[in-house]
Amino acid sequence: MIPRKLLSMAALAAALVAGPALAENPTFFRIGTGGAGGTYFPIGGTIANGISAPPGARPCEKGGQCGVPGLIAIAQSTTASVFNNAAVQNGELEAGLAAADVTRSMYLGEGKFEGKPHPKLRIVANLYPEDLHLVLPKGASINNLGDLADKRVGIAQAGSGTQVAVLQMLEAWGVTRDNMDEAELNNSQSAERLADGQLDAYFYAAGWPVAAMVQLASTKGMELHSFTEEDVNKINGIIPAYIPSNIPAGVYEGVDYDVRTPAVSALLVVSSDLDEELVHGITAALWNSNTRKLLDNGHPKGRLITAETALDGVATLGVPLHPGAEKFYREQGMIQ
Repeated sequence: MIPRKLLSMAALAAALVAGPALAENPTFFRIGTGGAGGTYFPIGGTIANGISAPPGARPCEKGGQCGVPGLIAIAQSTTASVFNNAAVQNGELEAGLAAADVTRSMYLGEGKFEGKPHPKLRIVANLYPEDLHLVLPKGASINNLGDLADKRVGIAQAGSGTQVAVLQMLEAWGVTRDNMDEAELNNSQSAERLADGQLDAYFYAAGWPVAAMVQLASTKGMELHSFTEEDVNKINGIIPAYIPSNIPAGVYEGVDYDVRTPAVSALLVVSSDLDEELVHGITAALWNSNTRKLLDNGHPKGRLITAETALDGVATLGVPLHPGAEKFYREQGMIQ
């Protein structure tokens, strides 16, 4: 493992070397995130800030931005994983945050995306785990997902990786669109509907704490379903990218118990069309000491985004690294 200080210094040097060609004219770089009430949006904003260094900005060594010279990265709110990957594939976005399971399925053209591969998807880094939150009204509980039949259930918004995964999970317990009253809503909308009594439950996969849930817990109150170990293992069998995880007691007001739940990795994905040196510089900037400070002082999940875990699970996912990112990791001795 490379000492973080050495890695940060090397990354910064690499970014500065890679970037001169970008310094004269601005290069705009759009990053698809998610809804404002979730985790993708603030994390994407932090990453955009870290990798940017607009023309005329104060140099890094003088307290300015330490990103790729000339790069202006912009975090855009979207409907999350499915939309982001599709937009990266068709050139509407340069990058996006996306769940590992959805990225694999879309790249290979499997499952819901059978016959519709997205061959341009490339990975820059594994970021952090997204825990599945199954939110219930205060005082409510269920035994398992089968209890959601004939209920009003928020299944996340269309275009999200959460919805794709949740529908697979529910089907394994005999619950489908035919026997539940589903609502395709983003996290903030779902929280509002639950608070108003218009939903019996809703799903959302994100890094905790989720802003909309923090507000819900502190006002109307809420419960989180804690899956049994057997149910988590069953979900892992259905969707291997969803692995056992835990939301600690006290993350949300009134939820004073540990919550066992499945989680999936969030990835930073780019297009294969992007220049190798540009992505090399972006990868280097992502792991420099300045971006480290931004991540540590932003959303709590930012602290889990580290160079040491950047390649976790990537080799077995079946989606290639971008050559620019791979070049950086080889230079750092992280890939042999």
